[in-house]
Amino acid sequence: MADLDNKEQAELDPADMEDVEEVEEEETGEDVNSKERQLTVQMMQNPQILAALQERLDGLVGSPSGYMESLPKVVKRRVNALKNLQVKCAHIEAKFYEEVHELERKYAALYQPLFDKRSDIIKAVYEPTDEECEWKQEEEEELTEEMKEKAKLEEEKKDEEKEDPKGIPEFWLTVFKNVDLLSEMLQEHDEPILKHLQDIKVKFSDAGQPMSFTLEFHFEPNDFFTNTVLTKTYKMRSEPDESDPFSFDGPEIMGCTGCTIDWTKGKNVTLKTIKKKQKHKGRGTVRTVTKTVPNDSFFNFFSPPEVPESGELDEDSEAVLAADFEIGHFIRERIVPRAVLYFTGEAIEDDDDDYDEEGEEADDEEGEEEADEENDPDYEPKV
Repeated sequence: MADLDNKEQAELDPADMEDVEEVEEEETGEDVNSKERQLTVQMMQNPQILAALQERLDGLVGSPSGYMESLPKVVKRRVNALKNLQVKCAHIEAKFYEEVHELERKYAALYQPLFDKRSDIIKAVYEPTDEECEWKQEEEEELTEEMKEKAKLEEEKKDEEKEDPKGIPEFWLTVFKNVDLLSEMLQEHDEPILKHLQDIKVKFSDAGQPMSFTLEFHFEPNDFFTNTVLTKTYKMRSEPDESDPFSFDGPEIMGCTGCTIDWTKGKNVTLKTIKKKQKHKGRGTVRTVTKTVPNDSFFNFFSPPEVPESGELDEDSEAVLAADFEIGHFIRERIVPRAVLYFTGEAIEDDDDDYDEEGEEADDEEGEEEADEENDPDYEPKV
C-alpha cells in the first residue's frame, strides 16, 4: 500500500506539486489569521486590557499625529495662514450668534401674549371658549353625531360628580414630574410648594447689554415664602477665547446667579435640623447637640455655587454648575415653549422616539455584524 502511494506521488506533475504546496501554505496562513482573530477577541473581552487601551487613547487626544512635523517649512507656513483665516471665521460666527440672540429677543415678544394667555387659563383667570377648546386627535375615528352626543353627556355627568376644579391644577408640578431631568431634583417636601407655581417666563437681556437670560418662576401667595417671583439669571458669552479660539462652538454659559428666598419661619425645605449625641472625653457625660445642615431640594436651584474671579472651581462645584447650566438651558429651550406637551407627555414620547430610532440603527448595525460573522468560515459562535 505504501509503494502504491509512493508511485502515485511520483506520477504527479511537478507543477501540480507546486500548486499543492501553495494551497498548503495558504491554509496555514488562514489558520494563523484565525488564531490571531480569536486572540484579539479574547483580549478585547478582558476589562483590564480595555482599560489600559482606553487610557492610552485618552493620552493621545489632542497630541500631534506627527504628520504636521513632517511637512516642509513652506507648507507649514501656509497652514498657519489657514489657521488665521479660521480665527476670523470664529469671530464672524460669534457675530452670527449675537444676531440670533437679537432674533430670540424679537420673537420672544411675539410669543409672550400666547404664553400669557396660557398662564391665564392655568390660573383660571380666563376660561377658553368652546371653539378654543376644540381639538381633534389625529388617531380619532370619525364618530356619528349620535355617538358624539352620547360621549358629551357622559363627560358632563362625570364633571357633575366631581368638584369643579379651577384652571389646570398642578400644571407645572406635573410638567416637572414628567421630565426626568427635573424630577430628579424634586423631593417629596418640594411638591406642596410647587403646587403654587403658576408660570415660568424667560426674559432676555436688553439690546446692547451683555448676553444673558433670566428664568422667572411666578408663585401665587403661599405659606412657604413671601416671594411672588423667584429668579435665576444665566450670563453668556459669544466670543472666541483668545487662548483657544478654535474651541468656539457658539454661546456658552459663563455663570449664573440665583435669588434670596424669604422663607416663612420653619418652612425652609433647603435646610434640615439634626440631633447628635456627644460624649465628654473626661467626665463621660452625654449631651444632645442640634445642628442645621443643608437638605436636598429643588429650591437649591436658586443658590448655585459662586464662580470666583479666577474661574477655578473644585470638582463638586464644577459638576453642580454643569448640571445647573444644562437644566437652565433645557427649561429655556424646551419646557417654557412646549409646556403643554410636557404636561400631556407628548413631548416626552417624541424624545423617546428619537432615542428609539438611534437604538434601532444600532440594532441594525449589530445585525449586519452578526450576519457578516455567520458568513465568516472562521466564525465561532459564543456558547
